[in-house]
Amino acid sequence: MKEPRRISLKVFCVLVAFLLVAPVLVVVPMAFTSARTFQFPPPGFSTQWFRQLFSDPDWTESFVLSFQVALVVVVLATTLGTLGAFALVRGRGRWRGPVSAFLMAPMIVPGVVIAIGVYYVFLKWHLAGSFGGYVIAHTALAIPMVVIPVRASLQGFDRQLERAAASLGAGPVVTFFRVTLPLLAPGILTGALFAFLVSWDEAIVSLFLASPFARTLPVQLYQSVTSSLTPTIAAASTLIIAVSTTLLIVAGIIAARKEGNNV
Repeated sequence: MKEPRRISLKVFCVLVAFLLVAPVLVVVPMAFTSARTFQFPPPGFSTQWFRQLFSDPDWTESFVLSFQVALVVVVLATTLGTLGAFALVRGRGRWRGPVSAFLMAPMIVPGVVIAIGVYYVFLKWHLAGSFGGYVIAHTALAIPMVVIPVRASLQGFDRQLERAAASLGAGPVVTFFRVTLPLLAPGILTGALFAFLVSWDEAIVSLFLASPFARTLPVQLYQSVTSSLTPTIAAASTLIIAVSTTLLIVAGIIAARKEGNNV
């Protein structure tokens, strides 16, 4: 009885995976179409839409803004998320439960609710449509994605190694940078990659914060869909998919190597 159940489960998983990947199998080929409208299958091959994508100031400026925001978010979210994970794992007291719930809130609260709250507050602080506004909002959304892997790494960390370093004369700072940080590096790097992805793909909050002079790539993509449907949209979507997929593969490789080292 177990074998048929396993087979049916595998078939179900394959079907779900296909349904999730199917839109990509349509969008990516249309990014290389020779037609001037959406046609599937494409009548011919052409890279003209990528050339148009990188020659249009609206698209290039949104790409640069998204990339710059994501890089700053990686630094801030990784730092704050790592510190938060240390506090949750090694701290003591009843405060850890509420703080953990607070840090995980961006993953639980609906994105539209967060976007409305962020827009209301940032409008009063004159941060809507600014680089700093994007960075602060995206950092708050990315912190949980850093806390989770770093917290998992800390929970499996052998503190005897830190005590051994201390017994050999290493101070707390030297022990952290020479012993603790290298062993936690895979978890921290995984969190940093996911923080970049959160900022790179964020659309809902960014849509509320956008201005005519500062649009991230997902916002530019959304507004292009509502104004004009050209294969340039498929080219931009393919670019986002390529970056996201590459980072997910890298994160998977890091996690696999970490598991191998633990074994």
